[in-house]
Amino acid sequence: MIVTAECECHPTEEKEKVCQAMHNIFPEGEITGDEHLTLVCESGEKLRNLIWDTQIRDSARSVLLRGRTDDSIHFTLNKQAAFMGKISFQDEHSALGNISVVIRDDNIDEVIDYLAESTIKEEDE
Repeated sequence: MIVTAECECHPTEEKEKVCQAMHNIFPEGEITGDEHLTLVCESGEKLRNLIWDTQIRDSARSVLLRGRTDDSIHFTLNKQAAFMGKISFQDEHSALGNISVVIRDDNIDEVIDYLAESTIKEEDE
């Protein structure tokens, strides 16, 4: 799994705080850039833990499935929530901007199951 997260650092924001928001979700990532920040890492473990700890697996799974392509997932996180160490998926633009995330993997369905396994039990036939 390769995770790329990007966001803008606006003139009214402190770069360190924007970097902290990104690292709160992807602590293993290395961040480059000044005004346009890009984080790259190979783990979604913290994202998974936040999804599971806040018990939003089914809603997160829905977001991930909506953003799924053949080999990637695209979704957006609220930057302010990320700064607080929380997950808030965004459908629209927020005033201070969002964190745009792309996760690539050869088996993207396994990644979705890893990040947000469904809590709905399938009945035995």
